[in-house]
Amino acid sequence: MGVVRAAPVRWGILSTADINRLVIPGAHASDKIELLGVASRDRSRAGEYATRWDIPRAYGSYDELLADPEIEAVYISLPNTLHCEWSIRALEAGKHVLCEKPLSRRVADVEASFEAAGRAGRLLSEAFMYRHNPQTARLAELIAEGAIGELRLIRSTFSYSLYDTGNIRLKTDVDGGSLMDVGCYCVNACRLLAGEPESVFGRAWIGPSGTDWVFTGSLAFSGSVLALFDAGTALVDRDELEVVGSEGSLFLNDPWHCRLPAIEVRRASSVERIELEQVDSYRLELENLSDAIRGTTQLLLGRQDATSQARTIEALFDSQRTGAPVSLPG
Repeated sequence: MGVVRAAPVRWGILSTADINRLVIPGAHASDKIELLGVASRDRSRAGEYATRWDIPRAYGSYDELLADPEIEAVYISLPNTLHCEWSIRALEAGKHVLCEKPLSRRVADVEASFEAAGRAGRLLSEAFMYRHNPQTARLAELIAEGAIGELRLIRSTFSYSLYDTGNIRLKTDVDGGSLMDVGCYCVNACRLLAGEPESVFGRAWIGPSGTDWVFTGSLAFSGSVLALFDAGTALVDRDELEVVGSEGSLFLNDPWHCRLPAIEVRRASSVERIELEQVDSYRLELENLSDAIRGTTQLLLGRQDATSQARTIEALFDSQRTGAPVSLPG
C-alpha cells in the first residue's frame, strides 16, 4: 500500500499587507497547504486582493475569517502592535497561528499569547522565515562541528533606505523602527548561535519620524562570546552575518533572505565556499507549522524562542532609553 498523505492544512491570512506577496507563492506551491481565504477591514479590498492572488474566499473583517470553521490556521501580517492581540483572538477562535515577526517588543505580551495558545490547545509560532532555511541549519552545524574553533564573536547587519515618514515602518504608534523591522533578525541570529545573552547595550539615532532610524547593539554571552549588530532604515542596503572563531570565520552575504544561499569558511590560508540549495523560506515556515498541526514534526519556533527574543529586544530598548547596559536573567 502507498503512503497516505495527510490532508493539507486550510489557511487564512489576516490583512493584505505587502509582506504577503512573499508568503502567498509558497503557500500555493505546497501540497501541504490550502490557502482558503484572506481578510481585510474593507470587503471590496479583500475581494480584489483574493482575485489577484487566486484565493477562494474574501472576508470583510478579521473576525469574519476567524469565524469560518473551515479555516484551521492563520498567518497574521498586521502591524506590530496588533500581533499579540490578534494572535490571541485567533487562538481563542480555535485557529493555529503563524504571526509575522516580531511578535512583540514586550515579553509580557508574548507570554500572554502563548498562555492563550496553551488554553486553546493550539500552536503559535513567530515567523522568522530565515530560521527554516537550510543555509541557517548548515551554519549552526558548522559551528557545532568546530569548523572555526571556539566561538568568539558574531557580527551582523541589516539595513535599507526609507525616508517616507508616512510609511508604517517609520510610525511610532505601531512600534515601527529599525530594531523592530530588521534588527530583530540580527538579535535572533545572535541568540541562535550563542545562546541567551547575559547583558545587552543599545544605542540609537532617532530620526524625524520619532522611530529609531539606526540602532546598534552589543550583546555579551556566557563563555566570553560577544556580538555586535547594526540595523537601519536610513542606511544603504546591507545584510551580512559573520561568525568569528579562534581558528577561522564563517561569512554569509545573504543571511536573511537566503536568495543565494552560500557560506564562506574563511581560514588563514584558504576560503572554502559552501553553496546550498535555493528554497523558499516562507514556504518552509508554513509547512513546518502545517506538519506540526498534523503531528508529523515538531514546531521549530515556539514559546521559548519567542519569549527570549522579546526579552532581549525589550532589554535593548531599555538600555537605549537609559544609556546603560541591561543585565538579563540567567
